Amino acid sequence: MEFESVLYGEMGAFGKYQIINILLLAVPTAVSGFMAGEYIFSASRLPHRCFITECEGDSITFSPSWLNNAIPITSSGFDECHRYAYNSSFLGMHLTEGLCPSDIFDQDVIIPCEKYVYLRTNSIVYDFNLECEEWLRALAGTLNSMGAMIALPLAGFISDHFGRRASLIFFSFNLALAGFIRSFSINYAMYAALQFIQTALGGGTFSAAYILATEIVGPKFRVITSATMSSMFAIGQVLLGIIASQIYEWRHLSLVLFTPVFLLVIYKWLITESPRWLLSRNKQEEARSTIDKAAKFNGRIVSDKTMNYLIQAIPEQIVSNRTENHGENLFIKVLKSPTMLRRCCTTPFLWITTTFIYYGLSINSVSLSGDMYLNYIATAAIEIPGFWTAVLILDRIGRKTTLFTGYTACGLCCLGFAFTPKNMYALSLILFLAGKYFIGLVMTSVYLYTAELYPTRHRHSFLGFSSMLGRIGSVISPLTPPLMVYWSGIPSIMFGGMAVMSALLVLTQPETLNLKVPDTFEDAESLGKK
Repeated sequence: MEFESVLYGEMGAFGKYQIINILLLAVPTAVSGFMAGEYIFSASRLPHRCFITECEGDSITFSPSWLNNAIPITSSGFDECHRYAYNSSFLGMHLTEGLCPSDIFDQDVIIPCEKYVYLRTNSIVYDFNLECEEWLRALAGTLNSMGAMIALPLAGFISDHFGRRASLIFFSFNLALAGFIRSFSINYAMYAALQFIQTALGGGTFSAAYILATEIVGPKFRVITSATMSSMFAIGQVLLGIIASQIYEWRHLSLVLFTPVFLLVIYKWLITESPRWLLSRNKQEEARSTIDKAAKFNGRIVSDKTMNYLIQAIPEQIVSNRTENHGENLFIKVLKSPTMLRRCCTTPFLWITTTFIYYGLSINSVSLSGDMYLNYIATAAIEIPGFWTAVLILDRIGRKTTLFTGYTACGLCCLGFAFTPKNMYALSLILFLAGKYFIGLVMTSVYLYTAELYPTRHRHSFLGFSSMLGRIGSVISPLTPPLMVYWSGIPSIMFGGMAVMSALLVLTQPETLNLKVPDTFEDAESLGKK
């Protein structure tokens, strides 16, 4: 008897027990969405200009009528970091308030600003004097994503050695603590360091909740559970946009977002540990108690014979796997196999593209015309139908077709957005949101497709390798907004180009729909071959 069919057949594949736990796990999943996007608002770009000492009156306005006389014009508007030098021949002259003629400036001489006037002041740019330090401002997002690269292996270690529940509580507490302390940052270095620390020590919250949710449901419900958890992450980002629109100051926003997260420590008593993990660690009594509890919630009873089988099945399988894997060098086997080597180069690129576009579009959404908060909310919300579209079509039209269509459509939307005139707001917004919808569809699909391309015995290693390298995309995506100084379409061209390349790379891999998942390295090599 297969372990899973027995476990979920007796305990229940999806009942009251699973629903209650998934609802509880939805909370830390949504909180992970806060962490992933908070810096977009706390380190947001502030519209600013030079303070023109010669012309500013008692009542300072951001865009006075004389501004073009004093500040150079660029392709994206007036220069935020430079002004025209004062004409020395007018030194000492008295100017009527509200009037600032071009004659008093030497428009052949451009100098840096000494002081600034802001349209708003609710960002670290104002508090830490980051005017005209666009790359330094964007570094906060890169450090946030780099921390996640530390979180992935750390989450795997803690989750495997101390349990999914312990991992969830550990990372949730760290997420709350780093976010709380960051709200009291006294300089940019402290703020940036805590951005890194929060994701490095708190970034495992989502993966811990995700793994626990998928391990307590039966195999037939895992795709739906996966889409549900991804949707909760997106809902967290929607809530972030709503809260940020109501709480103006970034320090207060951080406190409101992360202080309540300390309450997640009570999950030690609210949620149960994964039965699979308990059995894998030979914690037989705890596993027996957990399975019995789950079965009772679902209105079932597990017989003693079945319970004894379940208690012994995973430990025996672990011993068998250790024997089979002894002396095996996976790296050498991949190098000797052209098929697997190409696959190991292709899937990480697909992940890099997916995370690059996914996070890049979220970050750049606040630069769209219109209300930055509504744009961010819409960009986050549009992911949800993308996730569920993937659930509906993956088993109907296949993995390759879904991914090829998703990447191609996303690429065309991004390229179209890059060349859409700014005055065509409705069309540009539709293209932008459509791009995010399609990358949401891809996000759900690429995980399943990657898992099905690799053998059972090494699936976790290959999947971890691809997702780890995929974080490169999220690391470089925060650096795309500064490129808009040169041309506003550069980030979208980069997104579109990588999406099209990924679409073509998908065609080099086999279709996995209705095929037996490969168990051995040799099965994976021959996948899709007749």
